[in-house]
Amino acid sequence: MGISAAKAKTRDRSDMDVFIDIASWTLIAIGSFALICGAIGVIRFPDFYTRMHAASITDTLGSGAILLGLILQAGPTLVSAKLALILFFFFSPAPHRVSPSRMLH
Repeated sequence: MGISAAKAKTRDRSDMDVFIDIASWTLIAIGSFALICGAIGVIRFPDFYTRMHAASITDTLGSGAILLGLILQAGPTLVSAKLALILFFFFSPAPHRVSPSRMLH
């Protein structure tokens, strides 16, 4: 493939494709950063409850952002529908995810 064919191939991409790529990679980077910060928080915080808080908050943000970025990368396919289903079940309130103190009220 010559240089002119490579340039023509890059010109075929629309502005929307570039925007979706930038948005998806930004979400994946934010999610990765959140998960790394959570791992550092688990190592550095002093007691069990602060470690659990750091892991739960950053895990939710990081996993959600990465899944949204992957949905944007997949486009309108069956893969993105499966990723959306995983995202739905990840954020759906399950009985084992609700704390016991919230169940009393």
